[in-house]
Amino acid sequence: MKLLRVGTAGAERPALLDADGTPRDLSALVDDIDGALLADEAALARVRAAADSGELPALDAGLRIGPPLGRIGKIVCIGLNYHDHARETGAEPPAEPVVFLKAPDTVVGPDDTVLVPRGSVKTDWEVELAVVIGRTARHLESAEEGLAHVAGYAVAHDVSEREFQIERGGTWDKGKNCETFNPLGPWLVTADEVPDPQRLALRLWVNGELKQDGTTAEQIFPVGEVVRYVSRFMTLYPGDVINTGTPAGVAMGRPEPKPYLRAGDVVELEVEGLGRQRQVLKDA
Repeated sequence: MKLLRVGTAGAERPALLDADGTPRDLSALVDDIDGALLADEAALARVRAAADSGELPALDAGLRIGPPLGRIGKIVCIGLNYHDHARETGAEPPAEPVVFLKAPDTVVGPDDTVLVPRGSVKTDWEVELAVVIGRTARHLESAEEGLAHVAGYAVAHDVSEREFQIERGGTWDKGKNCETFNPLGPWLVTADEVPDPQRLALRLWVNGELKQDGTTAEQIFPVGEVVRYVSRFMTLYPGDVINTGTPAGVAMGRPEPKPYLRAGDVVELEVEGLGRQRQVLKDA
């Protein structure tokens, strides 16, 4: 299934995208697309049955698409998780996953405005595969167990301010948690529709120019291993999100003068089978 949330920011309603690309209203069946729904097999079965019946009411295709997941508990991010990205930044591939957090309030819809922070000179782009947890995960023993705890996948844009991240001291958090720095969606695609998360193409364009053209096959730590690893350090709950890293092609990895983002730039990105985003940047 492709699950989504539509409507004005803060008042989105749950929906399902049918085979013809029409959004269908789920609000009579479920309160929201969130961790509680993803952990409830009976509720998901009712949604599937309603979708198969063809009786769900259609929604206006012109409605704003919000983030496909509500009430996100936490966003765990994996840094330097692609061989090609490590090479372009001159970094050694890490022996263990690099883990940092983004606050849930960085999440916006896939086509919402992204704000360039005040004083920013190094706002960068990063297309990523986002993993959404569907079962509580503690101290998992294998990558296979990790995959079994995944409810679905989505497109994430891990917007980053590199000066704040690298040159201002402390951890990466200052460069990762600026307002609007995690567009998510358009859909949450359930795991049964993604048979192999290590065979997905990722692409990103800035002002129509292709900047990133990668594949999850380049991941240093694949999805199942990432979930297993993170579960050893923190409990993952239904509705938590893991951003699994970005392939080569970010501004930071390019020759000087590096083409960092500015107000007026348009960023478009996609992950194979998971939909497409488009953001216009504005000054905060």
